[in-house]
Amino acid sequence: MEVEFDRDTIICWETAADVTLCQEETLESIVPDACPDILRIVDVCGQAALTSKQAREGIAAVSGTVRAVILYQPEGGGGLRRIEASLPFTCQAEAPGLTERGMVIACPRLRCAEARTLNPRKVLLRVDLAVEITACQPVERPICCGVANLEEGAVCQKQLQGEHYQLSAVQEKPFTFSDQIRLQGGQEAPQLLAVRGQAICTESKLIGAKLIFKGTAELSLLLQEPGGALTSSREVLPFSQVMEVTGAGEEGDCQVLVEITDLRCDPVEDRTLEVTMELLAQAQVWCSRPVTLLQDLYSTAWLMEADSETQTLCRLGERSVRPQAVRELLETGEMVRGVVDSRLALGQVNQAREGEEVVITADVWLSILYLDENELVQCARRSMPVSCRLSCPPQMSCICRCLCPGEVFAAPAAGGVEVRFSVEFHCLTTVNTAVPSVCSARFGEPRGGSEGARPSVVLRMAAPGEGLWELAKAYGTTTGQILQANELEEEDLPEGRMLLIPSAR
Repeated sequence: MEVEFDRDTIICWETAADVTLCQEETLESIVPDACPDILRIVDVCGQAALTSKQAREGIAAVSGTVRAVILYQPEGGGGLRRIEASLPFTCQAEAPGLTERGMVIACPRLRCAEARTLNPRKVLLRVDLAVEITACQPVERPICCGVANLEEGAVCQKQLQGEHYQLSAVQEKPFTFSDQIRLQGGQEAPQLLAVRGQAICTESKLIGAKLIFKGTAELSLLLQEPGGALTSSREVLPFSQVMEVTGAGEEGDCQVLVEITDLRCDPVEDRTLEVTMELLAQAQVWCSRPVTLLQDLYSTAWLMEADSETQTLCRLGERSVRPQAVRELLETGEMVRGVVDSRLALGQVNQAREGEEVVITADVWLSILYLDENELVQCARRSMPVSCRLSCPPQMSCICRCLCPGEVFAAPAAGGVEVRFSVEFHCLTTVNTAVPSVCSARFGEPRGGSEGARPSVVLRMAAPGEGLWELAKAYGTTTGQILQANELEEEDLPEGRMLLIPSAR
């Protein structure tokens, strides 16, 4: 006869893939007829925008567009000229277990872009991309909590009262953000050569089924004044939004990534610009829930057969933000008269274990636009690793996301340009524990029928590693009767002592 159980279901999301894909894209572009021939390419500025993402059977697919601006000096002199180009890209990550019910979180990053002239009217553009992809699959894990009626079968049970830290909700929301900005300077309107944007969530909070999040949209503008001088401007625009989230409590830990899907910056009048951003907020919410697992059972009246399975319970280790300040000299090999613009991009984030610590290293790409000793505009590029150490014992695993909030400070120095910036490492450590659990059980014959006559009392000593539960189960009695017979108050058995083990009454 089957044993009837009380059951529960763990409803959560599991990560099917968490990878960063790096790839290159190239494109040949023709100089428009209205533009002069190219004398020298100075720089390439760009923005990677997310277009679409899709969860398929075992595959997480992402597509987007790199909008690039090639800045060049024309033949015949004059100020810088610009050529716009768009490069579509697609990438796929293997995600075992992912289905169409899953969700994909994607963050494309333009690490580096460069161009070279094929002739004065044609250029070859190359972009280097890093695309962070996290694929999440909803799962339902049935668990057995305990026996529905203990007295009916004279059943003794061993339960584990614990907690499970789980990804409870994955949600996204597209929204539009618009604002006007007034540029500093004179009265005449400058030419907007290039614009880059970054959206960062700075605060998030759950209230009921609503996730309230706030952040900033950071704009970096490269301008050419009417006299030909180059200037840069950084604008920080605040935003706030509300997102519906189901399946998470108010005590959840939130991570909200905001991606730019479109960016438009149009002149309105004089030195005023109208900024419109299409944004996509991608949220993950973790929370702890209580879990009761039935680990073992037996009957004092019947023989029993039980089937077991392994359940995995997760425990939160640490959630922290670790900023790393960086100060470096970007060598140019020539004297630098002034810095026009500076930008930073993140590439791959890698982890390496060193004993009880994990070393997390982010690949950072720097680009500096400067004036040389002849007042010509030049561009210097360099990639560098930025590392962070985190206490993380071998049984722990770490999830890390990196951000570069704020601006890059750059100034001329002996031998090149001195740069200062910060990288934030957002770390989450967890511990997974495999727990044996009963999934089904059946009553067999009455005790004593096949076992033969049982003595009313057995005298024996507990073997190493044998506890009170194991003794009671082996002799078909209860833990309470063993404690009573030996006048013990605690379940920890005394070492080296003979114990009286009575038969169940």
